[in-house]
Amino acid sequence: METFPNPNPGRDYLIQHIAEEFTSVCPKTGHPDFGTVVLTFVPDEICVELKDYKLYLHGFRNKGIFFEAVTNKIFDDLHAELKPRWMRIETIWKGRGGIRSVVRIEDAVEGYTGPVPPYFG
Repeated sequence: METFPNPNPGRDYLIQHIAEEFTSVCPKTGHPDFGTVVLTFVPDEICVELKDYKLYLHGFRNKGIFFEAVTNKIFDDLHAELKPRWMRIETIWKGRGGIRSVVRIEDAVEGYTGPVPPYFG
């Protein structure tokens, strides 16, 4: 994934990218799953380039994967690439059959005491 240097590495500040048109496929039914992916992080040395991030997310469009698995995959990939001071992924799924789902994963480097925002959805 393409990145660029953090312009203010000496400061703890939050970046939030909200991808409102995320799509994957239910591996059980083959029906499309529509959701919002909220990436919130405190960068350390690098930030993610948005066009490349968008293309990464589009890679899940036709993939059969459960909500929990795709959220963990995105978190693991981005956390490994960005090595942020703190990061949260939230996936907020459109309702189907009267049930809406939200999956959240969060992690911080040891000793991090900077900002942590409220949840998006």
